[in-house]
Amino acid sequence: MVFETERLYVRKLKLTDIEPFNEMQRNPNVMRYITGTPKSEIDNMKELEGIISKYQYLSNDFCVMAIIKKNNNQFVGTCAVIKNEDEEYEIGYRFIERFWGNGYGKEILEKLIEYCFVSMNLDKIVAYVYKENFASVRILDNSVMEFINEFNNKDLGNVEKVYKLNKDEYLKDI
Repeated sequence: MVFETERLYVRKLKLTDIEPFNEMQRNPNVMRYITGTPKSEIDNMKELEGIISKYQYLSNDFCVMAIIKKNNNQFVGTCAVIKNEDEEYEIGYRFIERFWGNGYGKEILEKLIEYCFVSMNLDKIVAYVYKENFASVRILDNSVMEFINEFNNKDLGNVEKVYKLNKDEYLKDI
C-alpha cells in the first residue's frame, strides 16, 4: 500500500487489474476529459504493462497507482504523480464511471497532495483540468490548491484550468 484514506487505499497497479482498468479506459465519458477518446483493450494492456514496468525504477517520474475500496478491495480508479513536459509534477485521478458521485475525488486529492509533499518531498505540484469537467473543477476549487489561470489547449481543443500548490503553503496550513 502506498497511502490510504478513510474509505480507500492506493497501491501499485497489477496485471490482474486489467478488467477494471479496461472498463475505465474504454468508457467515453471517463476519457472525454483525458484523451478525448476511449482506448482499445490492446492499448490498455500495453499501457498497464508500461506503467507496471516503471515501478522498478527508484526515480520514477511517471507513477500511476490503483485506487481500491477498503471494504471490498474493489478497483475504482487510478491516481497519478507525473513529471510533465514542463518539468512540473502533475497530479491527477480518474474513476470508473459507476463510482462517480461518491466523494472519492475529494478524498483522494487530499491524501495525494499529502503524499506528494510528505512522502515524496516535492516542492510544488500542479493540476490541469478541462474547464468543462465541472466535478473535478469543483473539487479543485474547494481544495488547498490555488487556481492560477486557464488557457486554450489547441492540441486537445479545449480550455484547461491550472492549479498549483507549493510545499511551504501546504505545510503552513497543516
